[in-house]
Amino acid sequence: MTYNLLTVDAVSPHVMAVALAGCLGVDLGDVEVADPDGDPDGRNWDAPVSCEYRAVSGDFSWSLDIYVQDDVPDPPRESEIALGFSSAATTTVLFPAEEDIPSAYWAATPEGLLTRVRLELSDDDPPLLEVTAVEAPVPQLPQAVVTRFEEIVREQKPETPVAGALAAAVERVRQAASPLGRLALDDSTGSPLWAAQDYLVVWERLVRQLESSWAPSGWYPAGLYKERLEARDKLAGIGVRLPREVAGLLDKALEELDSRFVAATQEDPLGNLRRELTGAPANGVSLGPWWLRRPEPAPWDDQA
Repeated sequence: MTYNLLTVDAVSPHVMAVALAGCLGVDLGDVEVADPDGDPDGRNWDAPVSCEYRAVSGDFSWSLDIYVQDDVPDPPRESEIALGFSSAATTTVLFPAEEDIPSAYWAATPEGLLTRVRLELSDDDPPLLEVTAVEAPVPQLPQAVVTRFEEIVREQKPETPVAGALAAAVERVRQAASPLGRLALDDSTGSPLWAAQDYLVVWERLVRQLESSWAPSGWYPAGLYKERLEARDKLAGIGVRLPREVAGLLDKALEELDSRFVAATQEDPLGNLRRELTGAPANGVSLGPWWLRRPEPAPWDDQA
């Protein structure tokens, strides 16, 4: 198991060792803290827990690479390590987020706050590590802007079992079709079938995040909500471009997702949500019924 932490303060190697022993539930003597550029002959390469520290510049003092051997029981999650280390060392700690975005990090503070932050490299040579934004105020990072991170929500991809079931059903149809019939089931990029499956994934993601009260972030960008309603618009007209059997499968998938969408939203017969999202009134416009419902409360109303 490995952990990667950044510390705001230049805590001593002894404090690092004490903090890690407490976090991992091991004896202090089982933790080795070392400068990776030091004498390798003085290293305890068999230590159950080893921590290499390197100096960094900018908002942070140390970068820690922590290695935990397999015989250490029940190693905690990185968030738990960060919170425990932060409390024991009385300094704010950063660790990388799970999303595939280089700037996406979490901060843990000695007070027990866990919040997302945006970590960026400056143009200096060598570059400085700078926290430019946080989702909640962090006392040791007062220069960071408090804001919401739309790129994080866009990166979140909840599972889409309904779309997965459709894809599996379409594949069964393809396998049973004649060679000529398979031509109508082309799902290469840009084809109607490819588009239908792609839009269905997008629509299901919205429904699932709506049902989960916008977990895990607890909010949702208005622009992304609008884009996903527009994806549902595309699904409304794509069935005529699909083979009849596939169109029927798509209709059944949409029936389920639309029903769940209705159950999780409230009526908006005047189209106030559409006006809010697009600036255009609903009067005189033919709209899909998904435009005449709204989540309550709107998940973007409380953006920082």
